[in-house]
Amino acid sequence: MPRPLPLHPRRIILIKSHSAGIGDILRSSAAWAVLKRRWPEAELHLIFLTRWPGYPSEELIAGHHLLHSAHFLPLQEGRFAGMRGVGPKGWRSLLPELRRLGREISADLIIDHEPHGIESSIASLVLRTQSPCAVTVGVAQVAGRGWFYDHSSPSLARYAKDRGLPQPMDYTERDFAALVALGLERQGQQIVLQVGQPGRLWQLAHPKDEDELRIGLNIGCGTPDALSKRPDLETLVEALGRLWENRPYRLLLTGAANEYEINEEFRQRYQTRWGSSAMMENLAGAGSLSILGGIIDSCDLFVSSDSGPYHMSVALGKSTIALFRRPNPEHYHQNGQLQILVEPAADALLITLLQSLEIC
Repeated sequence: MPRPLPLHPRRIILIKSHSAGIGDILRSSAAWAVLKRRWPEAELHLIFLTRWPGYPSEELIAGHHLLHSAHFLPLQEGRFAGMRGVGPKGWRSLLPELRRLGREISADLIIDHEPHGIESSIASLVLRTQSPCAVTVGVAQVAGRGWFYDHSSPSLARYAKDRGLPQPMDYTERDFAALVALGLERQGQQIVLQVGQPGRLWQLAHPKDEDELRIGLNIGCGTPDALSKRPDLETLVEALGRLWENRPYRLLLTGAANEYEINEEFRQRYQTRWGSSAMMENLAGAGSLSILGGIIDSCDLFVSSDSGPYHMSVALGKSTIALFRRPNPEHYHQNGQLQILVEPAADALLITLLQSLEIC
C-alpha cells in the first residue's frame, strides 16, 4: 500500500542527477521556491548523484538560501551486463552514503525529479528504507517506473501537453513534472539566487560610485565542447563601442580562469577599434561562483553567452541580455528582465543594450 502524502512535511529530500552545470542545477531553484511557498517551515535537502565530482557549481548550490543542505555523491560509471551505467563497484560506494544521509535527514517526503534512468529511482528506495515515515514521489516517464514510488506524476510529454507548453520544453519546467503528484504548479515562478557572504564581501571591497553605470560581460564557454557558443567578438566590439558614445560605462569581464585569454583578446580588439579599453577590468578567474554572484549583482546590466553566469544573472533578477549562436528554446527563461538575441548584428545588439539600460 502506498503511504499517504504528508500534510506538513518537515524535511524533504530532493534527488537530482541530470547535469552538474551551474544553469542545470540552478534551474531547479524555481521548484524549490514553490515547495517553500507551500511549506515555509520545511527543510529542503538536495542529494545530487554526480558523474562530475568537484564541479564548481557545488560550492554555489551548497550555499543556496532555499536549501538546508546539499550533498553531491559521486556515481562511478562503467558497464555492467553490457549496459552503460553504474555497476556493482559504483553502488558499493554509493549505497552507504545514501543510507547515512537517509538516517541523518529522516525525511517525511522524498522527491525524485529525474524522469530518466534507474539510479535516482533506486536512490529513492534506499533513502525510504532509512526514513521510516518517508513518502516517495517520482515521474512515471516510462511504463513500470511509477512502481518505484508511493505517488507518481505522468511523463514529461503528458505534463507539457496538459499545460499547452511548447516542445522542446524549457528545462526549468522539468522539475515541476514530479510536483504534479503533490498538486503543486509552477505558476510563473522564476529561478532564484541570493548573493552570499563571499559576494557581499567582494561588493564591499569594490564599491560602486553613485553615478557609475556598470555592465558585466561574460564571453565565456571555455570548455572545448562549448566554444561554439561564444558570441562573435567583432559584434561585441562594435556594439559596446557605440554604446560608449551614448553613455560612458565601466565594463567587468567575467569568466572562469581558462577564459581570461578570450577576455584579453576582446580587450585588444576593442582597443584597436576604439583607441582605449581603460574602462574594462578582466575578472576571469577572480574567485568562486559565490564571488561571481556578487560581481553580477553589482552590475546594472549583464550580457552573457549561453553559459552558467547567464542563468545566475536571471536568478539574481538582473537585467540580462543572453547571446545565442543558434536557437535553443530549452535554455531560454521566461523573464521580463531578459532579452534573448540569436546571432545578432551589431545594430540589433546596440538597440537592445540601449533599451535594456533605458537610455534610448
